Amino acid sequence: MEQSTSGTVATPASRPDYDMDIVKKFFTATVVWGIVGMLVGVVIALQLAWRPANLGLPWTTFGRLRPLHTNAVVFAFGGNVVFTGIYHSMQRLLKTRMWNDTLSRIHFWGWQLIIVAAAVTLPLGLTQSKEYAELIWPIDVAITLVWVVFAVNFFATVAIRKVEHMYVAIWFYMSFVITIAVLHIVNSLVIPATLFRSYPIYAGLTDALVQWWYGHNAVGFFLTTPFLGLMYYYLPRAADRPVYSYRLSIIHFWALVFLYIWAGPHHLLYSALPDWAQTLGMVFSIMLIAPSWGGMLNGLLTLKGAWDRVRTDPILKFMVVAVSFYGMSTFEGPMMSIRAVNGLAHYTNWVIGHVHSGALGWVGMISFGMLYWMVQNIWNRPLAYPSWASHHFWLATIGIVIYTVAMWAAGLMEGLQWRALDDAGRLANPIFLDITHRLNPFLWLRVVGGSMYLVGAVMMGINFWKTIRGPSAPAGARVEGV
Repeated sequence: MEQSTSGTVATPASRPDYDMDIVKKFFTATVVWGIVGMLVGVVIALQLAWRPANLGLPWTTFGRLRPLHTNAVVFAFGGNVVFTGIYHSMQRLLKTRMWNDTLSRIHFWGWQLIIVAAAVTLPLGLTQSKEYAELIWPIDVAITLVWVVFAVNFFATVAIRKVEHMYVAIWFYMSFVITIAVLHIVNSLVIPATLFRSYPIYAGLTDALVQWWYGHNAVGFFLTTPFLGLMYYYLPRAADRPVYSYRLSIIHFWALVFLYIWAGPHHLLYSALPDWAQTLGMVFSIMLIAPSWGGMLNGLLTLKGAWDRVRTDPILKFMVVAVSFYGMSTFEGPMMSIRAVNGLAHYTNWVIGHVHSGALGWVGMISFGMLYWMVQNIWNRPLAYPSWASHHFWLATIGIVIYTVAMWAAGLMEGLQWRALDDAGRLANPIFLDITHRLNPFLWLRVVGGSMYLVGAVMMGINFWKTIRGPSAPAGARVEGV
């Protein structure tokens, strides 16, 4: 029998006819784009440490490949893994098949075409030059249309659900679908000039504020709320334990979605933005610690009674480290929004370390744990190379630590050198290239840490390929642990 996170039991005879084909499609795309996006990340890390890696071509320079990397890991890898988890879990939580299979497939192929369009246009230098919103206006229109298709199918499925109660993961998914639509549409409002160029309808400081309202909340509602929904479904499933506190999960949801949307102005501290708006962003950022740590503790305490399995189960190891990094990055972010700390950290590699502790540590690790659990569940096959999952875990974990610690150290050095003044108020280190030269050892450490993370992802891809092509479990049997 299958035990759902919401506590209901479905026998094989009564289990609905779920659409698993769409789950497998998004699963495959997740692994492929994840490896591609991480490979580009290692390449641009190498370019910063070793200039010849730019290859002397306009299409392969850091300035062209960096937005390609961010879009690949956020929207190609992150987007596909979220869609994989949503299509897999919501059918089980709502006890119904997706409302329309055709819409599911339009969503899948439309999203992949958008990713390909991004992979072509960004190296060509076709960009709007906005963080996490670089894609040109025709692609933005395509994103909107595909998102509408996804949203219609999503909410129609909620409407035809066979259960009265909606588990908390569904609420996190809903916030993702609604808020990302609002963010994308408002921030992408432009006046087209040509097929590839446009002008934003906002100007100056207003444009900056709208962009960072979008940019910060893209992190909040694309890389946080849907992944928390995945955590609330897959962590209890992997641990075979009920969520520690369902009431706390509801408080976590409402507090997070209310507070997060106001924190964007902390990206514009020491700018022309009015002080009251800067302070508003800082205060709401600090308040975010409470719901974030409540969610972290809820996740970790769900493992109460199952901690002995963490030593031997790589899936739980991935998830424990992911939740721990979620707690750490959601503490570090609010601290960096304090003006005194921001004055030291802003425009330095400390910010890069912070972003990647959340991206690699939280998003990446919870995704890997979910994927390892899912590949055995949906294909009903044991892992082809079980020991590789543990090797992947250690490569990823050690790689993250090397990466983030190197960037923290580099950022502190940069910030302190830029703040060091002589008696005349001039930079005590007047040659900017001297500061840049001192970064080189840290940049090479970033290459090492990122390469370890990439190698682990490649091992995962090979493991999944061999698992899917391997023999199924005996008829009527279920793979242990799924």
